[in-house]
Amino acid sequence: MSRKISRELGMKMVYQMDMTKEYTNEKIEEFIEEHSHENFDSQYLVDLGNIVIENKEDIDSIISTHSTKWKINRIAKVDLSILRVAIAEIKYMDNVPFKVAINEGIELAKRYSDDESTKFINGLLGSAINDIEK
Repeated sequence: MSRKISRELGMKMVYQMDMTKEYTNEKIEEFIEEHSHENFDSQYLVDLGNIVIENKEDIDSIISTHSTKWKINRIAKVDLSILRVAIAEIKYMDNVPFKVAINEGIELAKRYSDDESTKFINGLLGSAINDIEK
């Protein structure tokens, strides 16, 4: 199973929860069921989803602190989802090195956003890494 695929699905799951404003275990379960035909680490998605649900306020506070030009409600939803996944991995998942979380966040931005978003995500994560304690 590829962590890269799982991380991409995790970003999509966080995006879906944000769009529906439903940060619940039921949404995690529904998302996993909808994607059951794909090869991914379902435990990673459960762990990530629970981390985001339980720590969304803290994760968003980190994003807000390091987003010097944009308020959190003005950040593109895809970019916000990428940032939430990367910060969740950096701060709350001991088995994900912070360099991997940052690099994978940048790769997701390259795939799903534009060049400006990629630079924004890279800069924000680079700035935030010093303030994030595991």
